[in-house]
Formats: sequence, structure tokens, C-alpha cells
Amino acid sequence: MTVQGLIEAVDDAVPLITLTTAGYAAWIVSQPARVATWLRRTGFEAEAGHWQVVPEVDGDIAMVVAGLGDTPDLWSAASLPSELPDDLCLALDPDGEGAADAVAEGWAAGCHRFTRYRKTKRGHASLVWPQNCDRSGVTARAEAVCLGRDLVNTPAEDMGPADLEDAAEAIAQRAGATLSVIQGEKLLSEGYPAVHAVGRASARPPRLLDLHWGRDDAPRVTLVGKGVCFDTGGHDLKNAAGMEKMKKDMGGAACALAVARMVMDLELPVRLRVLIPAVENALDGNAIKPADIITTRKGINIEIGDTDAEGRVILADALAAACEEEPELLIDFATLTGAARVALGQDLAACFAKKSEDARDLCDAGMAVSDPLWPMPLAKAYLPRMASDLAEINTIADWAFADHIQAALFLEKFVGVDTSWIHIDTVCWNEAGRAGRPKGGEVQSARAVFELLCRRYGTGA
Repeated sequence: MTVQGLIEAVDDAVPLITLTTAGYAAWIVSQPARVATWLRRTGFEAEAGHWQVVPEVDGDIAMVVAGLGDTPDLWSAASLPSELPDDLCLALDPDGEGAADAVAEGWAAGCHRFTRYRKTKRGHASLVWPQNCDRSGVTARAEAVCLGRDLVNTPAEDMGPADLEDAAEAIAQRAGATLSVIQGEKLLSEGYPAVHAVGRASARPPRLLDLHWGRDDAPRVTLVGKGVCFDTGGHDLKNAAGMEKMKKDMGGAACALAVARMVMDLELPVRLRVLIPAVENALDGNAIKPADIITTRKGINIEIGDTDAEGRVILADALAAACEEEPELLIDFATLTGAARVALGQDLAACFAKKSEDARDLCDAGMAVSDPLWPMPLAKAYLPRMASDLAEINTIADWAFADHIQAALFLEKFVGVDTSWIHIDTVCWNEAGRAGRPKGGEVQSARAVFELLCRRYGTGA
């Protein structure tokens, strides 16, 4: 994979001037009358996403002026690649404003399209790598995000548990990491009964993916990603509308793999582990049923209150396994609840943390890289609502409220008492296309987590 839309220097590149709203007011008074008059006549204002071509006297393009808004972010100029002529090549002018890294990374994101099944007819404008740009950082982040988007966009027919394993293996081999896999009935003998229970009804066997990378003496960071490659809801069957986007139910796994690729590409000084329970929640004669009692890796017996709440069941085993190594930081990603979407909408991922400073640090990191999250409470007063008459806990509560909080409380039961743990309930989908974010799969919160790791453990290579 290469960084789309970013090229080496060429002789005929058109200058791209990027300006904040305040910077534009100062810049325009220094321009020749021809340029200033043209921009005023065309009504240009330096709002984010706005741009204007300034012509030469002979009709050629003299420059492109792009607005960054009041507070520039990754998406301020990300619409340019698809809106400008696809044969145009631009070079970021040093007289403009805006961080070169943000413009370059936003440009790459704006060029990305999922083309496995249908090629796009229109290309995109190109940008010369800015001279003061952190190429390795932009490349690692952009490639990882595009990879994660492609994984989420791929239909379940081509992205089952084995295909998710292949994707993880490719990432591992690329970085010299090791990947071990426990599959099918071996999940029972190896201590992953909850993963087996959820995935056993599918014709495609469930599995537990376990990736290791980094020095043994480095701080241990473990990522867990929900890998439900398709979710029918099981016996609590979803309707047609509910199943429409369920290929994205492995978005948590895609987020974890995207972060892993960034970490390994930029050689962050951590001991990385990635655990992905990869299953299909299918419906067959041996599928788990409502009111079944399932034993987990941690020895906690759980009652299946709803077979459509399967994500928290497989995460229970993966989180328990993660804590056995006593990581310094444990983060899980999951497309877990509709309640999180009701609370925060599609653009904000919900995060829960055992330590308030972890949630604060993650949200601060997310805001810095235009990948926002919002902290949610682990409200212990809600835990009794998940009581079971026959098991130690039910997978769902006895009311229809705050399921995102109930799910987080359930997961916390499988996390070590002293473990620094962050749970991210994310949607991994763009309902409509926006600048740099095409409609479809997204690895929401992946860049935020990577930024948090960079801040805590250094930037690596």
C-alpha cells in the first residue's frame, strides 16, 4: 500500500496556499491587486473546506487558495483532492499556514476509496510531499487508516474469521511480529469457552488471534478488538434493517489492527500484544440460546440474556487472557451498543476507563488529532441490574436504558483489579461522505489511541 495522492516534487506543481480565517485577512492585503480583487469578487472566505483557483493573466492556474477555518484540523483541506481537477498537481506554499503533517495526512485520507469490487472513474488531485513534513509518521497513520477502512468495508463473504486471520498475519509478517491462532474446538481446551460458544454455529470456525511484537523489557500495551465478522443476532434475530451494516461488527478488530500497524511501523518502544476473538454470530441448531449459562475463561458463569449481545461475551475471554500478562495499559475496541450512538451520535466514540486520568488523556489525544471521544461513567449503581438468578451475572440489564454503561460494567468484571483499562464503544462507520471521510467503513478512535501511546511511550523511530 502507498500513500494515495502524495507524490515527489514536479516542475509544474501549482502553489497551494492554506490560510486560517485570521491569517487570510493579513495575507490578502499583501497580494497584488489582481489576486486580491479576484478573491474578493469570487466571495472567497477562508472557511474550512473552501477553496478558490486564482488564474494567471493567460488563463492558466496561478495558485489555489484554501481555507482552514478558525482552528485548522486534519479535515480542513481534506476535500481538495476530490473537488479539484484530478490532473492537477499542487505544492504546499511555505507562505501559507497550517501544519504540513495535517494537510498531507488529510490529503491522503481524502484520496482513499474502497475499490476492491468497483474501480472509481474519477481520480484525485495530487500533492507534492511538503518539505517539512514527517513523511514516516504521515505514511504510517494514513496507510493504517486506509487498511482498517478496507477491512470494515469488505463484505462478510470475503471477511470471515479466516480472512481476518489472514489480514492479521499479513500485518504481523510485515513487521516481524508473531501471530498465534487457536481455532474451533481447540478454543475449549485452551480456555476460551465464551468465544467458542458464540462462534460455534457458523460454518466458518471461530478463532482467537494473538499477536506479539516488541522487546520483552518494554512497557506492555495490550489491544483487544471485537471481531464479529457478521452478526445475525442469533436466536434474538435482527430484522433486515438491523443486519444491513453488520459486516462492520468487526470494526473493533480493524481499529486494533490499525493501531498495531502504526505502532510497529513507527517502532514505538512498547511490548505490544493484540487479541482478537474472531467469530460469526450465526443461527444454527447448536447456536447459543437465551437463558443459556456460559462459562468464561475467568471462571465467571454468565447468563445469556440476549444472543444479540454477543460482543461482550467474546470480549470477556479476550480481556481475561489479556490481564494474565498484567499489561501496563489495556485498551479494547468494540462496535458494541446502539445506546452509545443514541447518547453521542455517530461522530463521537464513547470511552470508559477505570482511571479517570486515562479517559482524560485519551480524549485530549483524540481532540489533538481530529479523532474525538467522549468519557462515559462506569456507574457501579447500575451493576445490580445485571443480576442473574442462576449465574454470576447476566449479559444484559433488566431495563432498556444505558446499555453502553451496562456493557462496560459487564466487561469490567473480566479485567484485573489493578489493570489500567480503557473500553471504547465505537461505530466504525461514516453514514455519509465528508471531507477525508468517505461513506462506509472507518477506524474511529484508532488515531486517538495511537496518539495516546506516542505521548506516553515516545514516538519511536
